[in-house]
Amino acid sequence: MLLKPGSTCWRRETADRVGLIIDMADYFAAARAAMRKARRSIHLLNWAFDPDTRFAPDGSGEGDPDGAFGPFLRDLACQRPEVDVRILCWRSALPVAATQNFFPHRAKACFENTPVKFRLDGSLPMGACHHQKVLVVDDEIAFCGGGDIAPDRWDTSLHRDDDLRRRKRPGQFYESRHETMSVVDGAAARALGELFRMRWARSTGEALPAPTRLADGVDLWPDEQPIAFQGATIGLSRTEPQWREYREVREAEALHLAAIAAAKRCIYMENQYFASPIMAEALAARLAEANGPEVILVSTQHSPSWFDQMTMDRTRVLFLKRLKASDPYDRCRAFYPLTEKGRSIIVHSKLTIIDDVLVRVGSANLNNRSTGFDTECDLSVEAEDGEAGAKTRAAIHAFRTRLLAHWLHEPAAALEAAIDAEASLRAAIESFDGPGKLMHPIEIKPIGPFWEIVAHLHLGDPAGPTDSWRPWLRRRELEGQIRTLAERLDAVGLHAPADALSPETV
Repeated sequence: MLLKPGSTCWRRETADRVGLIIDMADYFAAARAAMRKARRSIHLLNWAFDPDTRFAPDGSGEGDPDGAFGPFLRDLACQRPEVDVRILCWRSALPVAATQNFFPHRAKACFENTPVKFRLDGSLPMGACHHQKVLVVDDEIAFCGGGDIAPDRWDTSLHRDDDLRRRKRPGQFYESRHETMSVVDGAAARALGELFRMRWARSTGEALPAPTRLADGVDLWPDEQPIAFQGATIGLSRTEPQWREYREVREAEALHLAAIAAAKRCIYMENQYFASPIMAEALAARLAEANGPEVILVSTQHSPSWFDQMTMDRTRVLFLKRLKASDPYDRCRAFYPLTEKGRSIIVHSKLTIIDDVLVRVGSANLNNRSTGFDTECDLSVEAEDGEAGAKTRAAIHAFRTRLLAHWLHEPAAALEAAIDAEASLRAAIESFDGPGKLMHPIEIKPIGPFWEIVAHLHLGDPAGPTDSWRPWLRRRELEGQIRTLAERLDAVGLHAPADALSPETV
């Protein structure tokens, strides 16, 4: 098993039902349906929470104000005082808040003098951020993934150009955006409820009791939400930096390394950033093997913010160069999606699928911050060995096909046929060239001497509290981590060819 409590995950639990959600239109609808059924509590953890975010924008910019998260939660808490509504949001720095229309200030005003308890969480080393995205209802149902509550997050899986529902103001539109979320019930939902209470106590000093279990027969599952897995094994993997008396937690990184090392046929990853040299080395080790897995990466053409374009995008060039240099068998491909009119689709999802064995959805990027500096939470479904895991493996396979079919604008059956014919996911993807295909290969372009220095120093991407304000120490820290990578793989019971690990490429 890849999910090992105390190593690659914090908790391993069973979920009676699991749903996997592609894009925020479906997540917002499912979240509203679940919150409407709440009996005891609604608890949210978010990087950003904008109260003006509409569940289902109609393109008019007007309409019923109750159709937005803030008024919805405010009215629910006022009308049903027995429901405890709490929102814990990162206390973002002013420049970051400005990029999101000063959401902390507007949320505070929205909930002032109401029963909703809105708090900003700054319990972190300076420069780090709370990046977890979790919604828990009654400890009976919970959502976990990469999506925040903000107007620019909403999109459908069609990613249509000039969709009026993404209109920012007359003549201006939010960019199309791709996200993934998960929804679980049972013991897995209760564990996410415990995570919220731990964060709340750490931030506010207030210990919250677990809500009482609901009576039998009360079902909070959203009526329109399909069930992907039943009776599934779930793992919750976190990142937490060392801060004051709180120890460092690197479960998210450990699971990535273990999963990459264990892959037999295919590693499929969607992520906003591919910038971690540790992950580059782990993937390079597998590509160097004669019979290693294919590696398929999906990311954004370029980051939406100027700062990330100057930092993360430059570092991605080094990441991809490392993989290309370690791929003598031509098994690695990296893609970015564009709309039908050639406009960028922001890939904000943080998703990994390993063979038909593990699917992972969460908040952790593949950069340094997400492995040791920011707080993160990922939820994974792992199939058991043998016949017991057959249905789970089939569901993981079906979800990967669904994701890729949505990028290719092809029926899932056509993609399955191509995979069978080509005996290769990489070749199957490249066999499609229809006018609706959204996936395009990422080109590795020269970045110049100055930007090489920026990328090598990983500016804007600390490895941890030690080097967060001392970037001249970062390269040494990362080189040390790569030198011990083989030992860290051994610690999770897996191995990679030692000669494939190269600290000089950090």
